[in-house]
Amino acid sequence: MAVSEREAASALVSELSKLARHEGANAGAWPGLTTYRFTRPTRPGFDDIDRLALAVIVPATQATDEMCYRVLGDRRDTGCGVVAASVPRPAWCLVLQIEPQLVRAVGENVRGRAQAKDLDPRGVSPLDTEMSYTVARFLGALTSADDRRVLAPLYLQELVYRVLQREQRVTLVELAAAQTIRSPIGSALSYISANLAEPLRVDTLAAQACLSPSAFSRAFRDLTAQSPYQYVKEKRLDHARRLLDGGQVGVTAVSREVGYTSVSHFIKEFHGRYGVTPGRYAGARPDSWGAAAG
Repeated sequence: MAVSEREAASALVSELSKLARHEGANAGAWPGLTTYRFTRPTRPGFDDIDRLALAVIVPATQATDEMCYRVLGDRRDTGCGVVAASVPRPAWCLVLQIEPQLVRAVGENVRGRAQAKDLDPRGVSPLDTEMSYTVARFLGALTSADDRRVLAPLYLQELVYRVLQREQRVTLVELAAAQTIRSPIGSALSYISANLAEPLRVDTLAAQACLSPSAFSRAFRDLTAQSPYQYVKEKRLDHARRLLDGGQVGVTAVSREVGYTSVSHFIKEFHGRYGVTPGRYAGARPDSWGAAAG
């Protein structure tokens, strides 16, 4: 459903007003999310943020051409501030932390590149209709338990996808990569990507990070919000889908290439993830499925 600039801006302000009920910072609606209400000129303190995050600023005028966003995460001087706000006409901001692995996962499926554009001297970009409506839908999904569980993660992925289509793509990707490398889990993530066809046990991955299996599992979940098993399974199925998209390998070969020793198990898990068997997904002929496809 297409929405106008005014509708998107109105929806965003409406959701921010529900979450940011108090002056200054309001936290707790979602892990890593802080919403702000300002009724007087102030500087939000974005310069202190050293974790990958997206900041959105909605001025008191609520003019669509003044709404902006910026990717944060390197303690760089942003120079961003609220220059006008009052009780009847507050300004709004939000800062949403983004897991580097989400950027990586979404980025693997983004084929196009953002067009180069000149950034504002503060390093901010205009918040267009598509972006503002995506943010509004994400915030709106936080008020219902079912929406929060099902829709909010999808809207968060969409938001990362939208940023990757725009002029702050490079900043987002570079900061995500830098923060992944700084984590002891970074070496394990690289090992997983390069060895999907191999058995990937927790003790093997923990050795890559120089951690005990228990410490590794905790740190891994902290970084990726998934267990090692869940993450490896997701990466294998994502890679399998990309191989099938190429149309040059059959299901049996794909299952081996992404680390499944049982073709029937691969088919079952692919169907569970994508709602269709890999053979039907690829549009393959029955004889290309392999004997276990059935």
